[in-house]
Amino acid sequence: MVAYAQHIIPNVIESEAKIALSHYPELAQTSIEFKFKKHIKKSTMQAQPTFLSIFKMKKKRSYKILISERIKISDSVYYTKDMPSKIMIGWLGHELGHVMDFEQRSGLNLVSFGFSYLTSKKYIRGAERRADSYAVTHGMETYILATKEFILEKAGLTQKYIDRIKDFYLSPEEIMILVEERDTVAKD
Repeated sequence: MVAYAQHIIPNVIESEAKIALSHYPELAQTSIEFKFKKHIKKSTMQAQPTFLSIFKMKKKRSYKILISERIKISDSVYYTKDMPSKIMIGWLGHELGHVMDFEQRSGLNLVSFGFSYLTSKKYIRGAERRADSYAVTHGMETYILATKEFILEKAGLTQKYIDRIKDFYLSPEEIMILVEERDTVAKD
């Protein structure tokens, strides 16, 4: 385990986490622990505020990014730590997008967010698309696109899972539109 100021990172993903974090300089002083977990229901990774920090001032909150140790795809088991670097960076960048979203919310709004995320597919869709948008806005589109390509084309996922990903997350085409918009604004 390696600690960088406010970040606790398992050694096995240290370089990928540092690259993902480098795209979010505003999170440099935010307490974030990256932690492997045996299993996360319906997910590979999950960002969340730590329970007691929900009601602290925004600048004093802490977050966990939970990472499933393995994912079962069709008949194959993939160990997350063995994922190609670019894909891991994309996944971590997406989760850091959630942290950015959480940073904008009050404690009460975070409680409401959690409840809505657990009970509404429409709310999940909005939250996941916001996280992707934060990642693209922060220059992570290459990694996000690599992760999407892996999930949608190379991982051998069931059609049901692919349809869920397509419904909840930005498509590669939508990502490219955001990149064009970001680059146009940067030129002006």
